[in-house]
Amino acid sequence: MLASWTFWAVLSAVFAALTAIFAKVGISGINSDFATLLRTVVVLISLALILYVTGQYQSLASISPRSYLFLVLSGLATGASWICYFRALQLGQASQVAPVDKLSVVLVAVLGVTLLGEKLDLRQWAGISLVTLGVVMLAWR
Repeated sequence: MLASWTFWAVLSAVFAALTAIFAKVGISGINSDFATLLRTVVVLISLALILYVTGQYQSLASISPRSYLFLVLSGLATGASWICYFRALQLGQASQVAPVDKLSVVLVAVLGVTLLGEKLDLRQWAGISLVTLGVVMLAWR
């Protein structure tokens, strides 16, 4: 089970849901950008501890320049996403913000096809369409 991508994806969804609920409660009375900084520090410390305990740290010299570039870009996108997400949570309801945030599922599918050459069949496109429809229905009040 630990080698299954679906196991980890489901856990990711569970933790993402908890993130929204915990963040909505946690940002009460503080600046959303500062809240994002605090959360980032917690993530950094947690990951450092995991790498230390499991011995998974690797030499920085072993990473290719291409990997560095795309990991830095991914980090910048993550930071921008978290800042926007916390601001949206501060201004809106978690039950509306989280589904709109999950439009990333649709965008990943479209970008995966256009930029990475991934292939989706009719059934998968139908699923992406349903996710889009679901987001609209959840966010529209």
